[in-house]
Amino acid sequence: MNALKSRLQKGEFVAAAWAELGHPDIAEIFVRHGWPVVLIDGEHGIGNLETWVAVARAVEAARGEVILRVPDGSDTTLKKVLDRGFRSIVVPMVNSAGQAREIAASCRYPVRGSGGVGRGYAAPIVRGSDYGTRPDYAVRSANEDVLLFVQCETRESIDALPGICAVEGVDGIFLGPNDLAATLGHMEQMEHPTPQAAFAEVERTVTEAGGLLATVCGGGRDWADLRARGFTLVAGVNDVSFLIGAAHDAAAVRDAQLADLA
Repeated sequence: MNALKSRLQKGEFVAAAWAELGHPDIAEIFVRHGWPVVLIDGEHGIGNLETWVAVARAVEAARGEVILRVPDGSDTTLKKVLDRGFRSIVVPMVNSAGQAREIAASCRYPVRGSGGVGRGYAAPIVRGSDYGTRPDYAVRSANEDVLLFVQCETRESIDALPGICAVEGVDGIFLGPNDLAATLGHMEQMEHPTPQAAFAEVERTVTEAGGLLATVCGGGRDWADLRARGFTLVAGVNDVSFLIGAAHDAAAVRDAQLADLA
């Protein structure tokens, strides 16, 4: 069983760190220093599928759990990442129930007798099945283990949320506050009343539908605020920001100490 999926379905609050730089050592440092869930950013971060696999191996070796945000929701992309062992996935820019259905189908092997389309079969030879050492992989665990979030980032997506949440195989909605604010005409103004009202609408709709809620910190809402609003997965810090912050602070200390000698 996907342990992360189980934790979220039980209502546990999970905090994650973003891995943008595509470096296994950085991801391992996260896990060993208080961030055991790492969300690899395949949409805006550095690297390709094999980069993400290397990062995932480092996280898993340190006994952490990994989520992958894919760059797109195409059948080819999803098939590849599932075969390479990713079970917890975030898909960006999902704007309709039809799009969500296609994504959910691509993430699961067709149910016996359904005659439907779905994930392509290569179970005995892929990393997802531990290279054939999980005999129940294709018939049971592969489908059950998938944790699928689709992102809400537009007004169109908000309007389609009831239908998206009803799609079998979609476990939750990942609210993208920065992009949603931008598409509503308020780029980098997440605290403006218009996006704030939209955030609340997303939260209300998903909660009423019984889906999982995920997002990022920001927009005037911290960890505690988001937990109180019903979010169970929140991704906050990221490696790039840590590096920028540490570099900035170290430069300020350097300049202050040298100024004393001037």
